[in-house]
Amino acid sequence: MKTTLEIQNLKCGGCANTIINKLSAVSGIDTVSVNTEHNTVELSYESEAHLEDAKKLLKTIGYPIAGDKNALGTKAKSFVSCAIGRVNS
Repeated sequence: MKTTLEIQNLKCGGCANTIINKLSAVSGIDTVSVNTEHNTVELSYESEAHLEDAKKLLKTIGYPIAGDKNALGTKAKSFVSCAIGRVNS
C-alpha cells in the first residue's frame, strides 16, 4: 500500500535525509520520499500496523502528522533531527 502524510516541522533537506533514513530502516516500510515544499512524506508499507509504526517514529523524531499535537519538545527534536540529517548527507 502507498500513502502520503502531511507532517509538521519539515524545514529542509537535512530533515528529509533523517526522515528517509529512519523510515527506510523500519521493517514493513519499503519506499520513502520526502517533499520539503509541500511538507509531505510518501511511503509504501505492508500493513496498517507498519503505517502506524511510521507515524509513531515520525513523531518521535520531531515530525508529527499535520493536526497532531506539536509541543515545544517535539519541535526541538525536529531541530536535532535536522542537524543530524545535514551532517549525514
